Amino acid sequence: MAHTFDPDLIHAIFNLVWTRKTLAEDGKKREGAEDLEIQEGVGTSKKHRPTTAKSNALKLSCELLRIFVTEAVQRAAIIAEAEGAGKIEGTHLERILPQLLLDF
Repeated sequence: MAHTFDPDLIHAIFNLVWTRKTLAEDGKKREGAEDLEIQEGVGTSKKHRPTTAKSNALKLSCELLRIFVTEAVQRAAIIAEAEGAGKIEGTHLERILPQLLLDF
């Protein structure tokens, strides 16, 4: 089986994004690292209920990210090889990123 992202990690990232979105919608300003700790209690009103993800959705998200990253590395490797580079550099990723995003 292919290695994939940890569903708990992806869930934590999703929670962070959802929390920040809720705070932005509420018009609250965020400062510093204190925002990273705000996860419970946000969105308790009927208008802003906590957002959750089911385990199957997390597994699917992990698989999609795995495929996306694998494809990005493969495309960047092709560019690096064509240039005679021994390793993938950031410039190789920058060159493949626009088409990769359009393809996904």
